Amino acid sequence: MITAAQLRAARLLLGIDQRRLAALSGLSAPTIQRMEASETMVRGNVDSLIKLIAAFDAAGIEMIDEGAVSNSQGRGVRLKLNWRPAEADLDRQPEHKASRRTRSGA
Repeated sequence: MITAAQLRAARLLLGIDQRRLAALSGLSAPTIQRMEASETMVRGNVDSLIKLIAAFDAAGIEMIDEGAVSNSQGRGVRLKLNWRPAEADLDRQPEHKASRRTRSGA
């Protein structure tokens, strides 16, 4: 299981918004919003959680469970040792035209 804080941290570590994460994971943006709004553990069906974790894994994010080996205790996220820039994988996914206009200032 992952927490809502881990989900938000992982997404921010990749520098992507909720819509982009939805596209990468095959989930809807409202589903991502609901997951991030959870108080502690992310609520969702098992299939959605598997898709979400698989998308993070493919982008180079490792979820750290409580009690897992790390320098500190507690939950967290980290980039994998053999990480490569996520932009290469993220650019293969279609973007929403509105987000392109927003970034270019048009």
